[in-house]
Amino acid sequence: MSNYTEEINRRRTFAIISHPDAGKTTLTEKFLLYGGAINLAGSVKGKATARHAVSDWMQIEKERGISVTSSVLQFEYDGYCINILDTPGHQDFSEDTYRTLMAADSAVMVIDASKGVEAQTRKLFKVCVMRKIPIFTFINKLDRDANDTFELLDDIEKELGIATCPLNWPIGSGKEFKGVYDREKKCVIAYSDTEKGTKEGIATEIPIKDEAHLKEVIGEAAADKLLEEIELLDGASAEFDLEEVRKGDLTPVCFGSALTNFGVEIFLKHFLNMTTTPLPRKADIGVIGPTEKDFSAFVFKIQANMNKAHRDRIAFMRICTGKFDANMEVRHVQGNKVMRLSQPQQIMADERKILSEAYAGDIIGVFDPGIFSIGDTICMPKEKFQYEGIPTFAPEHFARVRQVDTMKRKQFVKGIEQIAQEGAIQIFQEYNTGLEEIIVGVVGVLQFDVLKYRLENEYNVEIRLENLPYEHIRWIENKDEVDLAKLTGTSDMKKVKDMRGNPLLLFVNSWSIGMTLDRNKGLVLTEFGRN
Repeated sequence: MSNYTEEINRRRTFAIISHPDAGKTTLTEKFLLYGGAINLAGSVKGKATARHAVSDWMQIEKERGISVTSSVLQFEYDGYCINILDTPGHQDFSEDTYRTLMAADSAVMVIDASKGVEAQTRKLFKVCVMRKIPIFTFINKLDRDANDTFELLDDIEKELGIATCPLNWPIGSGKEFKGVYDREKKCVIAYSDTEKGTKEGIATEIPIKDEAHLKEVIGEAAADKLLEEIELLDGASAEFDLEEVRKGDLTPVCFGSALTNFGVEIFLKHFLNMTTTPLPRKADIGVIGPTEKDFSAFVFKIQANMNKAHRDRIAFMRICTGKFDANMEVRHVQGNKVMRLSQPQQIMADERKILSEAYAGDIIGVFDPGIFSIGDTICMPKEKFQYEGIPTFAPEHFARVRQVDTMKRKQFVKGIEQIAQEGAIQIFQEYNTGLEEIIVGVVGVLQFDVLKYRLENEYNVEIRLENLPYEHIRWIENKDEVDLAKLTGTSDMKKVKDMRGNPLLLFVNSWSIGMTLDRNKGLVLTEFGRN
């Protein structure tokens, strides 16, 4: 038993969140470099000849230089077994990021030093606050001209409503970037540029008391400014308090440059010291700790066609309790079926390795013959509890989808249903008109491009999208008490049903929602569906 508890306790599972272009993928790669998972960090984007980021595998991601899907990467470092959930930086994929954050125990927030907190960071941050998970901040791109450091911290506190505690302090930026001051060690770590994807160079450490040496290495002006800032900092910043960090009320901040590899390992070490072992999870039988029960997990992501050669579907599961063994029988609670999980694997971008065992905190991918849905619980055959579901976001953009070649109806329906099961799009049918008309709803318009691209490339189906004017969608919460045929709506309302046959209403204007509620006494509408 102790061996299995030890294995769980050395797990650290976190998501990396950021605004597009803040350098999240580069930081992820450098973590893998230190863990020995890769030997050379690739260029994330740029020239067509450059190697693509390890965590971006879908062709459309490679072409656009954005992460569209969440990748799961595992590596060993310094006795820890680390699971990184890399999330889409693009705002149109916030729903996928939301689900990924449900599987993480903490989050690393990457901020561009020249831009501060950006719109997407704000949105993702709210999800972390909702889940009360600890947030660790890495302020990146110090090798370029940056905003004033006090202003950057102020920005985080004002925009995100969380206190900051800098663990180190940058000395200059851009061409004047000289390194960082480590507040705990009370020494300056001089900047060494080790670009081109190699590990950090030999760090030169200068005690802050050794002013003569300090001035010699970083220059008199930079040294004077630093001493002044340290004095200000010691008087002004929040005291470090691990309890506050773990409650999600205080974020430790580190500075560096992921591209040139400076400050990345320092950050990784601090982060691993402070972050938690796998956290307990809420279920319908109460809160369950990671060592309290035998194996259990929940599905937070489904991804089809990750491997061109196999046309497969992978269900990603976060293990919440106990130890997974590839030969064990488990219960799929929602399907009420006892089964073996087929081809359990760990996936690193488009490479995968078959697993024989895994522990609470780990993420595994299993072959999905089309039975799993996002939010499903898997547990031991004798058990029958469910982890709390993952809310479905209300789509904000809608389009009617038609295939160009009507002879390919079968591939079209199969393709669009599979992509919908992954949660990237939601599909609806006209109420009472059969399957002919399919309406697609998405959170962000870029998802329409991905749908078109994937149907053409993976299912050989060409489609035409006709944008619809609807902007608001509501699920009918008390559907068993409402006769949809007799529902009196407004002229801009459309009745549809989702793939599970649930009735929904689409509206062009928000005021129509209120009018429809007034006209139909007892009708209850809600903005969230549940997986």
